[in-house]
Amino acid sequence: MISNKQLFLQNNAQTSTSPNLLEVDRAEGIYLYDMEGKRYADLVSGFAVSNIGHRHPKVIAAIQAQLEKYLHLTVYGEFVQTPMVRFAQKLVEVLPDSLNNVYFVNSGAEATEGALKLAKKYTGRTGIISCYNSYHGSTHGALSVMGSDQFKQGFGPLLPHVQFINFNEAEDLHLITEETACVIMETLQGEAGIRVASLNYMQKLRARCTEVGALLIFDEIQVAFGRTGTLFAFEDYQIVPDILLLAKALGGGMPLGAFIANKKVMGVLKDNPILGHITTFGGHPVSCSAGLASLEVILEEELVKEVNRKGEIFRSLLVHPLIKEVRGKGLMLSIQLDSFTQVEKVSQLCKERGVIIDWFLHCETAMRIAPPLIIKEEEIHQVCAVILKALDLI
Repeated sequence: MISNKQLFLQNNAQTSTSPNLLEVDRAEGIYLYDMEGKRYADLVSGFAVSNIGHRHPKVIAAIQAQLEKYLHLTVYGEFVQTPMVRFAQKLVEVLPDSLNNVYFVNSGAEATEGALKLAKKYTGRTGIISCYNSYHGSTHGALSVMGSDQFKQGFGPLLPHVQFINFNEAEDLHLITEETACVIMETLQGEAGIRVASLNYMQKLRARCTEVGALLIFDEIQVAFGRTGTLFAFEDYQIVPDILLLAKALGGGMPLGAFIANKKVMGVLKDNPILGHITTFGGHPVSCSAGLASLEVILEEELVKEVNRKGEIFRSLLVHPLIKEVRGKGLMLSIQLDSFTQVEKVSQLCKERGVIIDWFLHCETAMRIAPPLIIKEEEIHQVCAVILKALDLI
């Protein structure tokens, strides 16, 4: 009989020549369980999706309740659907006043696409500025603003009028001009190996965009909902973007994305032409029910309060001769090693011992540490012991 792994390799499109191939039977809290019942601590959170852990009871209850009512009804923007309305209301409540209009889509890449279109339509300009080593998704427009030529090979030509600047280098900000429709930037660079900008840089960026009339798009697809120690990462910089991109943890484990702007800005999508942006499944009622429940858990259980403390515990424990640096904020950290060979060996040894870690698209010499926010102090000690033992063995 053909195994599921063989069928996966045979019938499912592959994204690399070396998939992880862990076959998961179930997941609960911070743990995954394979088909033999072996437990793995998920230090990646499904790539920043499972901020409140896998299958939180309140999220499951919200999904089950919505299943009793309706699933997909029609395309986005036509019927009034309670889960979408209530989730948008809650998001607006926790965001600054200027970010008061939510457009739900299906993923982070779709949020990027919608935001780029919105910026061009609202400003009447075509110039886009992004950062080197950035990642905003893999669809055609999102790929155009990815800051790595390696991942663009074979997919050109891409969007015109895209220019790249160096993240956290204020001397490049003069490249933002009156011809710039938008600057799209990760509030904290993720796939570059967790790079944190200075307060001074971010405030100069905001001032420059305001000065020339360019819209500032913050991509918080990986970092929002508490991961960096605040509900939204831009809060630390005392500035507000013109457009905010959300996905991953937004849906509480269900597929969901959003781009959020001021109602005046978002209004340009509804006419000339009508349906300036459209999605069939965006704002799916089950996904919005799960997302609302997840956000309510984060707020009601005050999960964000403990994020920085837990991050400091990781930092205090992850001390080893092979570790060059631990970067990041809160529970979005990277462990810098010397080579991809080291990273690959440590990752494999950790997996064998029941801990899942990973590396970064644009920084393969570092390991990603981004566990669910609900991880307990004793669990941090346990997983760090595994990582340090793996480092000893390579």
